[in-house]
Amino acid sequence: MIRPIMKDVFFLSQKSEPATIADKQVGQDLLDTLAAHTHECVGMAANMIGIRKNIIVVNMGFVNLVMFNPKITKKSGKYETEEGCLSLIGVRPCTRYKEITVEYEDMNFKKQKITLKDWPAQICQHEIDHLAGIII
Repeated sequence: MIRPIMKDVFFLSQKSEPATIADKQVGQDLLDTLAAHTHECVGMAANMIGIRKNIIVVNMGFVNLVMFNPKITKKSGKYETEEGCLSLIGVRPCTRYKEITVEYEDMNFKKQKITLKDWPAQICQHEIDHLAGIII
């Protein structure tokens, strides 16, 4: 289901809670909502659709990947950049890493590990920041 985009900064600044298998539909809602905003958005966190759960979706260029309870376990290649956000107006400076390794659970709640570089890594870092209540 396509959900409305949360723009309340107070809500977005709150930390999200661990996702469980009961939250599987939220992953699908994120996929649907990202697809509806594909022309202006490349990733989403569950709090962007009003749900404080550790769930994100990242556009990998060829597929949108849902990650439940993602955690960055390795990062390298620190750089400074600017990013925008569908939930906020304008762009802001931030620090990112060129390459990251992320451990997460997939749509079947099986543990996965992926190494991301460049643009997908930047998207993933932005969305994981959302889960921690970090607003760029």
